Amino acid sequence: MIPFLDLQSINAQYRAELITACARVIDSGWYIGGNELNQFEQEFAAYCGSEHCIGVANGLDALILTLRAWLEMGRLQPGDEIIVPANTYIASILAISANHLTPVLVEPDEASFNISPANISAAITSKTRAILPVHLYGQLADMPAIMALARKHGLLVLEDAAQAHGAAVDGKKAGSWGDAAGFSFYPGKNLGALGDAGAITTHDAELAQTLRALRNYGSHEKYKNLFKGVNSRLDEIQAAMLRVKLSNLAREVKHRREVAAIYLQNIHHPAVQLPLVEHPEQHVWHLFVVRTQQRAALQHHLAAYGIQTLIHYPIPPHQQKAYAEWNTQSYPVTEAIHQEVLSLPMGPTLNKEDVYEVTQRINQFDGC
Repeated sequence: MIPFLDLQSINAQYRAELITACARVIDSGWYIGGNELNQFEQEFAAYCGSEHCIGVANGLDALILTLRAWLEMGRLQPGDEIIVPANTYIASILAISANHLTPVLVEPDEASFNISPANISAAITSKTRAILPVHLYGQLADMPAIMALARKHGLLVLEDAAQAHGAAVDGKKAGSWGDAAGFSFYPGKNLGALGDAGAITTHDAELAQTLRALRNYGSHEKYKNLFKGVNSRLDEIQAAMLRVKLSNLAREVKHRREVAAIYLQNIHHPAVQLPLVEHPEQHVWHLFVVRTQQRAALQHHLAAYGIQTLIHYPIPPHQQKAYAEWNTQSYPVTEAIHQEVLSLPMGPTLNKEDVYEVTQRINQFDGC
């Protein structure tokens, strides 16, 4: 069996270090808002090239709380329009609607899967106040073009970097381009905790201060509450786990790039479209996603050889029952992507012999 992602083997590499980190927290007697969180926030901010990092409970909260903070700071108002890609995971959009803001869906660039700057430009109205680009599959959106649009129109930019830890454009990493960025450390991410966890990065000191209060019941000082906040804190155990994983992230990304290179160089099936990557040295390959109009047949073919694949994502947000008001709308590029994409095995412990096996079985696919 060639698994899509083997979390057990990934974490087994660091078992001793993770146990030591866990014991350090247990023995400290301090389990929320202590030294491990402070150290991780400093280390991850430095890794991203950002001034501030604010740990929160998960990646969705990272997006929700950033938009909420801008509302509290008066930079957004209820009903403001936020431009977001139509082909993202629904969490990107949930964060917008949870804050009584208005999601404006735009089509992606068909080659890169990321949001199209041209389509962003066409969607900007007098009500637009922010852009929420999603760095899908581990490759940054066209941030130079997006930031130029934002500066031209006076818009905020919130990066959804849940799949892009360490990805870059022109050497500048995810989490340092926009006004803020939301990260997920869900166990399956390139930088994964051993449970739910998330963070926000920003250069904005006022935003960071507001977020630190919002995540902690709206309190900036014990028993004093500035806002009607929430409990969304990255705990000491997960922060300690993430510190171990962060120190090994560069090596893991290097392996992912080597796996991707094998796929790119060895898959030659005419019915299988490979991802287009302009700068492979800056892609972190959270997912390796191919496209084919024969997806079900190809997935069945690979499964017959014990090769596990997944679909990210089978149903686009505008066709979900949760957003029934959009169900009659059409986004043909997004719909085609969601009907044709297939994610191949990818991970930092994936055996390269298995990778070659995957390429061989894809090339043998007869389309029946």
